[in-house]
Amino acid sequence: MKKLAVCLTLSLAALVPFGQDSKAAANFTDVGTTHRAQAEIYYLVEGGITSGVSETRFVPEQQVTRGQAAAMLGRTLNLNGEQRLTNFKDVGKNNFASGYIKQLVDKKIISGYPDGSFKPDKTLSRGEMAVLIGRTFEYQSSSVSVAASSLMKKGIASGVADGSFGETQTIKRGDFAVFLARSINADFRTADTEKFDHDFYVDTKDGSKLNLRTGPNTSYPSIASIPSGKIVSLAYSVGDWAYITSDNVKGFVHSAYLQGDKPSDKPDPTPPPVVDPTPPPGKKPLSDITVVIDAGHGGWDPGATANGYIEKNLTLNVAKKMEKYYAKVPMKAKMTRTSDTYISLDARGDYASKVKGDIFVSIHINSHTGSSANGTETYYYTRSAAVNPNVSQSKALATYVQNRQLEAWGLTDRGVKIMNLAVLRQNTVPAVLAELGFITNKKDMGIMGTEAGREKMAKGLFLATLDYYYYYENRKDVLPLYSTVNATPSGKLH
Repeated sequence: MKKLAVCLTLSLAALVPFGQDSKAAANFTDVGTTHRAQAEIYYLVEGGITSGVSETRFVPEQQVTRGQAAAMLGRTLNLNGEQRLTNFKDVGKNNFASGYIKQLVDKKIISGYPDGSFKPDKTLSRGEMAVLIGRTFEYQSSSVSVAASSLMKKGIASGVADGSFGETQTIKRGDFAVFLARSINADFRTADTEKFDHDFYVDTKDGSKLNLRTGPNTSYPSIASIPSGKIVSLAYSVGDWAYITSDNVKGFVHSAYLQGDKPSDKPDPTPPPVVDPTPPPGKKPLSDITVVIDAGHGGWDPGATANGYIEKNLTLNVAKKMEKYYAKVPMKAKMTRTSDTYISLDARGDYASKVKGDIFVSIHINSHTGSSANGTETYYYTRSAAVNPNVSQSKALATYVQNRQLEAWGLTDRGVKIMNLAVLRQNTVPAVLAELGFITNKKDMGIMGTEAGREKMAKGLFLATLDYYYYYENRKDVLPLYSTVNATPSGKLH
């Protein structure tokens, strides 16, 4: 088995008890150079994914609990481990793993029991381990046997002495470290099955070089630097980090710096705004209209991840491109977020009121546990049980948004639907949520993963807002704005 070089003398700070956040490493007296899991244990400790029970002892033979497993998987995905309330009666806010448990449940990676408990102190079996790792890394995991088979084929796990997988046996800390390290870094595996068959361009935005690291977070050391604009090849993703190869060196980079199209070194020319036409009687000038653009997710909430992409990065990319179109017309655009920051659902709706917005367009990317689901859909919400009274307006806006999405990408039409979503329900203006496509579907990502494709969608969403005002609000002063992008009205659809 190929091993990563691991230095046994690691000069980092003291550890906290196992299961709590730590980015320290130490020399464990019970993990010597001949220990079967020596390299994998130190690899995880180096990245702050696991730790010892003390500064000098790891206790590799100790059994792993469900809470400890949740914490390690959560750190692997770089989830926010801030302690918080959960829906489980036996996982209070003060439980060390409560934040990770809550987020892993939301991602459908882990679940509780029918009686409303999670049983964080219950020991984990090898079969449960296989399923959890399968879900975390998006392997096949529809059952214990399928998950176990997938891990064995990839060279991550092996059977026990009797020839079976030993699915009912409890798993030890040392063994869990081996399986998790192999899942994260293919260099530890006993089989070479990963193919670097997805090419991407590096785009650091400011022209600086991108660090290539030994693991999927910034605690891992940099082993190379990659120039912006260089093509790299991706094998798989671990959360929002990509395992790539560049100049025959393998390692991890953040997916935010990878894109399908070659980065442009030319600024986007922006023509001067057109003259504001005279508004119809009783209507405010176009220059007083504000479109609120909401890039879904952000910060510690990445949204869906698949095929080397992260939802929060794609939505922000499209949102920024959409915003640029309003610089060419009298209408204004305001964005709920302009960087990789977390914005609560309530704050997104409140923002529309704060900036005196007139319509609200939330941008999201769909996902599904399988890869067959595909297509585009748009949501709005009805007044029943809602704060937002703008039902007919929201429905009309959703209709035009869906039409322009289909025009931009030509994906499967999943329709305009009613959905009880906080950003729609708790808004004060006509509001819609656009699901551009499925991040889990390769056909959808063939378009969505390119700069050109995202530019088309941004233009389409911009045109949808013009369509709404031209047809639903009967604002003929909007007509000249189509010429700024060489387009025409869609035709009345509502």
